[in-house]
Amino acid sequence: MGKIVDKIDVLAGRTTTSGMRGRKLRVFITVTATIGFSLFGYDQGLMSGLLNGDQFKKEFPPADGDSTIQGAITACYELGCFFGAIFALLRGDYFGRKPLMLAGSIIIIIGTVISTAAIRPYWQTGQFVIGRVVTGVGNGLNTATIPVWQSEMSRAENRGKLVNIEGAVVALGTCIAYWIDFGFSYINSSVQWRFPTAFQIVFAGLFFIGLTNLPESPRWLIAHHRRAEAHEVLGYLNDLPPDDDAIIAEGTTIIDAVNRFADAQTGFKDLLTGGKTQHFQRMLIGSSSQFFQQFTGCNAAIYYSTLLFYQTIFDYSKYRLSLILGGVFATIYALATLPSFFLIDTVGRRKLFFIGAIGQGCSMIISFACLVDPTTDNAKGAAVGIYLFIVFFAFTILPLPWIYPPEVNPLRTRTTASAVSTCTNWLCNFAVVMFTPKFIERSNWGTYLFFACFNFLFVPVIFFFYPETAGRSLEEIDIIFAKAHVEGRQPWRVAATLPKLSLQEIEAEGNSLGLYDDDFEKDNFETKEDISDSTSNNGNGANGGMFEKNSAEEDNTAAGSEEASNKV
Repeated sequence: MGKIVDKIDVLAGRTTTSGMRGRKLRVFITVTATIGFSLFGYDQGLMSGLLNGDQFKKEFPPADGDSTIQGAITACYELGCFFGAIFALLRGDYFGRKPLMLAGSIIIIIGTVISTAAIRPYWQTGQFVIGRVVTGVGNGLNTATIPVWQSEMSRAENRGKLVNIEGAVVALGTCIAYWIDFGFSYINSSVQWRFPTAFQIVFAGLFFIGLTNLPESPRWLIAHHRRAEAHEVLGYLNDLPPDDDAIIAEGTTIIDAVNRFADAQTGFKDLLTGGKTQHFQRMLIGSSSQFFQQFTGCNAAIYYSTLLFYQTIFDYSKYRLSLILGGVFATIYALATLPSFFLIDTVGRRKLFFIGAIGQGCSMIISFACLVDPTTDNAKGAAVGIYLFIVFFAFTILPLPWIYPPEVNPLRTRTTASAVSTCTNWLCNFAVVMFTPKFIERSNWGTYLFFACFNFLFVPVIFFFYPETAGRSLEEIDIIFAKAHVEGRQPWRVAATLPKLSLQEIEAEGNSLGLYDDDFEKDNFETKEDISDSTSNNGNGANGGMFEKNSAEEDNTAAGSEEASNKV
């Protein structure tokens, strides 16, 4: 894969914006990034409507009625995403953001062609699976890199909005896939499954074309000693000449951040430390949100909602009605992401976690209770339960596990903790997508009871271990965990009683707790104070979400911090 990216680097190395500058350029960057994430959502919804289509079963006989094969065909995509994301995390800083995304687009197109071209009797099922894995690798590269690139090209005050936009377009991509599957279900030829599969090329092609007209991240350029190009890009982004004083000042700030973090690389062993910094506990908290996101049943519903309607509610009848209900499900999913734009910061992370887990658990209980005694009326109630589940998920547990881990993990281990979080997400995603068809086949109502139990199990984990981070600067969160360790209290209790702190109060608390005995942490804090003055507590800190960092946190990105690379 490295050789592919090296060759693409020649194309990506050109600094071009096709004449766009300032706001117009930033809008085009956002549009291009959302196309990339729409493709991820499209892939999530693609297989739900294909698996039980008559033409798909005709072309791939091993998948006809075999839930294990159905699960493997669907879940192999997650393994590809896992390996692509890991490659991006380990080698992304070396190759650069733009080459990695261009490579991801090309790999997606190659994988799509492999899958679409599968023909009987030439090992067609194996070819389709290989294509899905290859497509997953490309999507893993993109979903791990797009948020980093986009955040490094955006203003700090906009980054909180970006995480919700990306979550919304994932749901939109899923919605498009469901309705395309439904529309092509009326075609009695292999086009029924080939066109929806091939349609991935449209997203990947548009994303590739958009990228060729956009520049590399200025922070990555500075980190790799290409300062003239970086100042040129900063000039384009701010609609100023590259030698303008504001551009020079911004470039100097990034250079200082790069130099400050050059000798502060950390490994996975740093995640195992306890003490005042509580690296291990904080990594577990962040990763647990990804674990529970998957085992609350979200991707079982998203990947297989048509299958759930077809097998558990309609008892293998009314396939086209199942497709319609699946399309309605995906439409509700897309619309239900909208409240998160307003609730993430006003309600807070902890309360939204509670609302999501309890609401999802109750929704699953409704479906479970209705299917214990299967009747026509009860089947309608079970469908309502599935719809309620996706509504609660869309505005709570969909965005929160991407916002929370970067906030709760300290700067020193944020990149490595993100790698663990990414591994957790994709491996759990694979497990859920793999076993769900078999689970549905063996026990209609048991599937819903299983996921309901995990939702309710999540509630005490939230209560005892998740501190509120909304409205807190990232430095305050360090103080919360250090204070909890020294005083022998739970972090959530400290967060509930600790008032908002100014930078001076944070420094005083940190010194009294011995938090800044580490020269790296102390130097980092002092530099933040010099740069950001009092912006940490004015809404650009932790309460801004994964991308809405304070101005000092924006500088930390220059060192290649990939906390945003978990986005899914």
